[in-house]
Amino acid sequence: MASATEFEDLERTLEDRRQRVEAALRRHSRPGRAPAVEAAVETSLFAPAKRLRPILALLVAEVLKGDPDAVLPAGCAIEMVHTASLILDDLPSMDDAKTRRGRPTCHVAHGEATAVLAAFALMNRAFEILAEGWEGGPDAAGRGEIARELARAIGTDGMIAGQSVDLLMTDRAIDFPTLEFIHSRKTGALFMASAALGAMAARARPAEVAAVVAYAKNLGLAFQIVDDLIDVTGGAEAGKDLGKDLKKTTFVSFSGVEGASTLARELIAASQAALQPFGSRAEPLRDLARYVVTRRR
Repeated sequence: MASATEFEDLERTLEDRRQRVEAALRRHSRPGRAPAVEAAVETSLFAPAKRLRPILALLVAEVLKGDPDAVLPAGCAIEMVHTASLILDDLPSMDDAKTRRGRPTCHVAHGEATAVLAAFALMNRAFEILAEGWEGGPDAAGRGEIARELARAIGTDGMIAGQSVDLLMTDRAIDFPTLEFIHSRKTGALFMASAALGAMAARARPAEVAAVVAYAKNLGLAFQIVDDLIDVTGGAEAGKDLGKDLKKTTFVSFSGVEGASTLARELIAASQAALQPFGSRAEPLRDLARYVVTRRR
């Protein structure tokens, strides 16, 4: 168990990385000729956020002795895809959420049609960044592999698959394998892609990529379980619609608060075990895992 001082140090590290991601997102945002859509993109992309997925990519690059600055554009692409997925997830036809990150959701603030267009705009810009290339980044072939990895995380064996099954199972009892299927894709797929993109942008060996992806798979599921716990036990600081998932089976409704908490800790232990090949240099990723399981929002 980390001490209070160690967690303060970790929070400072995460805040430093978050600010770097924030600045990079500003640099990689591009004005167009659709003011209403751009306003929706602006309020969604730059709402207060942890930026955990691009931070994960940066930390992976650092652990693998790559240049974090060379990973930042890929991290921006990841965050744009993540933000687009949140916009779509919040729609009335999906989760029908009214608040996100302590603010009205995109469709509440800007209308459903504009929200859908904003999600498309963010997805488009993400892949445009990967196609353009950047100083210190991979060559065209490497960027193609990164784009393919991100597309797979989004697609019908990734986030789309998880969201589809989640919607189909609303108001229905489901078993644990189905619950795990939903969230290993709806949430876990983008965590895995973040680790893979960070490793690939750092030109890691295949075995190194596999190890950090295994770490991220367990981390993503643990993150979702903690999110479910916050939905039940969190206060106003959570910044979202608490209790909105009551019609769905969650890890908490399936296993109870104590059972879900135990499972999250087991997944964090498994994520840390995946980092054994890296020895002590993987400590930043171990710290990130400890942060995920102890967060309150």
